[in-house]
Amino acid sequence: METVEMNSVSLKRPRSEDDVANADEIKRQKILEKSKAGNDSGQSIENVTEQPEDTKSEIIPNEESEEQEEEELEDSDEDGDPESFADMMKHGLTESDVGITKFVSSHKGFSGILKERYSDFVVHEIGKDGRVSHLDDFSVPVDDEVNFEDPSEETFTVLSDEDKQRLEELQLFKNKETSVAIEVIEDTKEKRTVIHQAVKSLFPGLETKTEDRDGKKYIIAYHAAGKKALANPRKHSWPKSRGSYCHFVLYKENKDTMDAINVLSKFLRVKPNIFSYMGTKDKRAITVQEIAVLRITAQRLAHLNKCLMNFKLGNFSYKNHPLKLGELQGNHFTVVLRNITGTDDQIEQAMHSLREIGFINYYGMQRFGTTAVPTYQIGRAILQNNWNEVMDLILKPRPGAEKGYLVKCREEWAKTKDPAAALKKLPVKRCVEGQLLRGLLKYGMKNIISAFGIIPRNNRLMYIHSYQSYVWNNMVSKRIEEYGLRAVPGDLILKGATAVHIEEGDVDNYTIHDVVMPLPGFDVIYPKHKIGEAYKEMLVADNLDINNMRHKIRDYSLSGAYRKIIIRPQNVNWEVVAYDDPKIPLFTTDLDKLEGKPLPELPTDGKFRALKMEFSLPPSTYATMAIREVLKMDTSIKNQTQLNTTWLR
Repeated sequence: METVEMNSVSLKRPRSEDDVANADEIKRQKILEKSKAGNDSGQSIENVTEQPEDTKSEIIPNEESEEQEEEELEDSDEDGDPESFADMMKHGLTESDVGITKFVSSHKGFSGILKERYSDFVVHEIGKDGRVSHLDDFSVPVDDEVNFEDPSEETFTVLSDEDKQRLEELQLFKNKETSVAIEVIEDTKEKRTVIHQAVKSLFPGLETKTEDRDGKKYIIAYHAAGKKALANPRKHSWPKSRGSYCHFVLYKENKDTMDAINVLSKFLRVKPNIFSYMGTKDKRAITVQEIAVLRITAQRLAHLNKCLMNFKLGNFSYKNHPLKLGELQGNHFTVVLRNITGTDDQIEQAMHSLREIGFINYYGMQRFGTTAVPTYQIGRAILQNNWNEVMDLILKPRPGAEKGYLVKCREEWAKTKDPAAALKKLPVKRCVEGQLLRGLLKYGMKNIISAFGIIPRNNRLMYIHSYQSYVWNNMVSKRIEEYGLRAVPGDLILKGATAVHIEEGDVDNYTIHDVVMPLPGFDVIYPKHKIGEAYKEMLVADNLDINNMRHKIRDYSLSGAYRKIIIRPQNVNWEVVAYDDPKIPLFTTDLDKLEGKPLPELPTDGKFRALKMEFSLPPSTYATMAIREVLKMDTSIKNQTQLNTTWLR
């Protein structure tokens, strides 16, 4: 059976940038939020739980300078149409465009601002043992082997920045030198030992020796075993009694998981693939999750707490196993909705309904992209084997919010259909458009399938998963409209991993919370009532055969999966508080508690009211859809941006 991508999303509205750490981050955020799928300058949908694979980890070979180019581009003001973002987003999707049309609760909706500050949205990972991850301990574990010593604190400071730069270039084979010589200024055996330790621990793959040159002592660093040594952390310096993996809790603010791991890798001078985790958490939130890293000491990791902004590492332990994607029970959310308009009765009704009934388990808007070309349309074209349409949808000009260089690239493509000419307009070639153009350049316009195959696999599968989600959302809305919130004969329920139909005589044994519906595929069955026929009709309208979901390219064959139609959150709690200052935090984080920061005193009769809510969700559910059910609001960027513009005025 196919594994369904595990996502949860959340919604944000415009907020003051005062809480962002520095001006560069502000500028980068503004530019990124206009262009990244799932983000926008006024409000965005962001993934805050886990995905089986993270597209950002894919690095295209032979593009050494692109990372730096991309950073420079993000820091610069893009040129382009001065049209306001709200106007540009009029080309985007609304919930009804992707089948999100129903609610299960009867209360009257109200408005509130989610993520006015990123610290208003906190996610704690729930491990497979049911334990909620918390950062509450900065101490470093002591080894049982008394003879083994981790590098001293001086190890991290003994090398100059110039030495580190030269060593990094040597380590990564970026220059023609075969060694680097470091003069020992204060020549003692202890000083030489510290330098040897520093080079070997900070630059895996390098060996050292001491040489006399003109009466001076030098530490010579050189490659131990070619390029393979860089990928394999040192083994001889690791005590046998210590587990090979250092597990730790990562607390991060306003940074997504892969960005965080890339930063940690850069500072530790190791490759990102030695890190493992159970799920990715997105940027615009405070998130707490467990990470494991191969043969990096807790001391080295703890040292990063002095160097890094917006990260804290703690709760270190050594174990013999890495972490695996999807090996978690879910996530616990702590959310603040500010400036709420609902009455106390409305809020009580909404939260009681969320706790007792739940919400429709729709795939959230983030699943479908933010531009004028939804990802499900590309997925549908792939399944139809219409490769010219796939190419056209990805590369053709489109209205809406995009970076200036992407607009120019699309215009060049529309004018010339020349991949080389279009590629020249694209300084950042790791985006999907750049990858496809490079594929067309390599394989030619008559081999679009191979050209498309250059795009990383999980990016390609994202499109067809988006189409499955589009079908599922539409069918669930029809199911709720047709039969309401009760189990009926012909519905599907799971017995173990097997789906079976509810028979007439058994219907009283099940509730709506037992009912599942299939994502279309070759290894699923469909309901035995009107909705089963509706699936077939929808796919026929899209020129697809529901009885033949195997594709001639194996990657694009859909096995299908089952998904519960109603999710009832666990551990639901809420509180309404008053406040005057919109910048004031309304709850304490793990870091606040570690640093002894008290919660600010709140007025009993403030100008504004906020709803503080907590709930736990399983994997494969979208937090935004739970919040949608409480507020009864459209979570699409198009709708929210228009609402936000009105609110700001």
